[in-house]
Amino acid sequence: MPGKEKQYANNPKAFHDYHILETVEAGIALTGTEVKSVRAGRVSLREAYARIERGEAWLLGAHIAPYAQGNRYNHEPTRPRKLLLHRGEIGYLAGKTRESGVTLVPLRLYDRGGHIKVELGLARGKKQWDKRQAIAQREARREIDRAMKEAVRA
Repeated sequence: MPGKEKQYANNPKAFHDYHILETVEAGIALTGTEVKSVRAGRVSLREAYARIERGEAWLLGAHIAPYAQGNRYNHEPTRPRKLLLHRGEIGYLAGKTRESGVTLVPLRLYDRGGHIKVELGLARGKKQWDKRQAIAQREARREIDRAMKEAVRA
């Protein structure tokens, strides 16, 4: 079924800590036990980030738990994993990350057409007052929704 996606992990902390400027989809090079572990949902992107080094993109800090039925050839949980991008995309992202305060953050890990993909976000860090402002806006929106719901009931 084309267009059907199954999401394995997301990174809500990224949306709290960063302004996401734009997103890019990348493939990821995984071993067999990593694929089985990801499909079982045993993955975390909480402390993960991406980096461009020597013309290659790498996902660092992502935790994929060892596969339960794996043998001695099981993978290391936090090993660096290569991201599969076109050379032009890597050059573009490398240029953008050289800017002050811009970094690559994985937003979610999902399956598209039988291939596991990572959605990367070009992100700029939020200041503390930005975070407080976002929380205040969310609370205000919640209050408005509550008031609307009460008005409809009355």
